[in-house]
Amino acid sequence: MRNIGAILTKEFKSDFRNPYVLGGAGLFLLSSLFVCYITVKRIPIAAIWVALFWIVVLFASFNAVAKSFLSETRGRMLYLYTLVNPTEFIASKMIYHGLVMLILGIVAAIVYKVLFSVVIGDNLMFWSSVVLGCTGIAFVLSLLSTIASKAGNNLTLLAVLGLPILLPLMLVATTLMKNAIDGIELSVQLKYLFVLIGLNVVSFALSIVLFPYLWRE
Repeated sequence: MRNIGAILTKEFKSDFRNPYVLGGAGLFLLSSLFVCYITVKRIPIAAIWVALFWIVVLFASFNAVAKSFLSETRGRMLYLYTLVNPTEFIASKMIYHGLVMLILGIVAAIVYKVLFSVVIGDNLMFWSSVVLGCTGIAFVLSLLSTIASKAGNNLTLLAVLGLPILLPLMLVATTLMKNAIDGIELSVQLKYLFVLIGLNVVSFALSIVLFPYLWRE
């Protein structure tokens, strides 16, 4: 746990010293939401609003999360290899990315509610979809970013791998949020909530299991 805390501290300090990645992701997120507001503000269909929200969050996550490993130099990775074990390293990366995406997702949801004056029927399920959807995206992209970094920092590979893998998670998060806005009964929502939780757990567990093999390369 001490090593995980140390790596988290390193990530926070690194991003505060060089805030362009997170700042750019936040600016992209807010400007995209504003463009969506200008273009579709007269469309009274919640499904369109929800789909646009998750599309914007997804592409913002590529800026905020996916480039994390791509920015790590080979020398720094070799140094970290001598200090911590791979499980602690990938766990700390996923926790940090999950926190970053939570902040971006919550800010985006608040701005979205203000701009579009969205009336939410079930606030608990709405915020559950935001939290679980954002953390799930962060967990998946954390692992895929390591694969892309081993392939020569290939961003194209990251996009090709990421979008199909993230599709089931995006579909469930979109459905859960749409139903929450519509005020669908909790008994109907529970299956989507459990699936979203399961996808988060599986993504985290697979990263813990698979990353040590990538770490040795």
